[in-house]
Amino acid sequence: MIPPEGPRRILVLGGSGFVGRSVCERLVALRHLPTLALPAADLRDDATLAALVAGHDAVIHPQQPAGAGRFDHCRPRRLVAAACRAQGVRRLLHVSALGVAPDAPSDYLRSKAAGEAALLAAGLDLTIFRPSVIFGAADRFMNTFARLQSLAPVVPLAGASARFQPVWVEDVAAAIVAALDRPETIGRTYECAGPAEFTLAELVRLAGTWAGHPRPVFGLPDGIAGLQARLMECLPGEPLLSRDNLRSMQVPNVATGTLPGLAALGIDRRRAGALRGGAMRRCTASYGAGARRRDAPRASPPCRFLTPRRPAAG
Repeated sequence: MIPPEGPRRILVLGGSGFVGRSVCERLVALRHLPTLALPAADLRDDATLAALVAGHDAVIHPQQPAGAGRFDHCRPRRLVAAACRAQGVRRLLHVSALGVAPDAPSDYLRSKAAGEAALLAAGLDLTIFRPSVIFGAADRFMNTFARLQSLAPVVPLAGASARFQPVWVEDVAAAIVAALDRPETIGRTYECAGPAEFTLAELVRLAGTWAGHPRPVFGLPDGIAGLQARLMECLPGEPLLSRDNLRSMQVPNVATGTLPGLAALGIDRRRAGALRGGAMRRCTASYGAGARRRDAPRASPPCRFLTPRRPAAG
């Protein structure tokens, strides 16, 4: 556990990423943290990772974007766990994904499950968060579909009936920060999902409407969807769609209800529902208005925090 008194150092791996930025901003705003550093580092290197972890009381490991094809979420998590153990850092908070399971249909979900297992096996004070698709002003989900509809007259959509329960990035960040000091969250997994379910087709239509250029959206049969994914895998760069994405979408990306959710951490989804709706509209409308997008791929260096001694209760 993080000591209740005295300086507290928190390391956020991937602190400039989509989720990591919101976590860092919330830590600064709510905990009044005076220092923030963004050192560039290769987190695949054992010695570098150990040096980063050294001297900290807690490590937050936000979700990182994954490419298509084969995935390896196990080795990076094993490296993080080993660095924490070697440096005597027990508190670890990790962001995974809904639908992970050793027998899941996709490489992505099975690899995520293996990553969770590697962290659990390390015997740390671990809390895991499993979000649905995360949206926000800098997301690469709603903004991508908004951009596509600004360019294409129609949207032929693979996996149109796939189910999602989008969660606002600020709610995910709030859940992570809320769990940081709570001993009852150790050893638990939390599902982070929004207040409503949508099909992929519904989300794509909303993205187009809110961005100001709605287009007809029609679902593709499975065979044609697979062919579309195969062709996109041949394009340079990270493909917008892969066959593994299609296999992942076979699993509903919604809360199962068998694990605690945001409410267990004091986050009232209903109370903030209007704010989330506005946030989702703004994140897509900003693209339609030509605003500078902040979700371009970039390196995600870690953040370091040094917190002051807690004020005495008075």
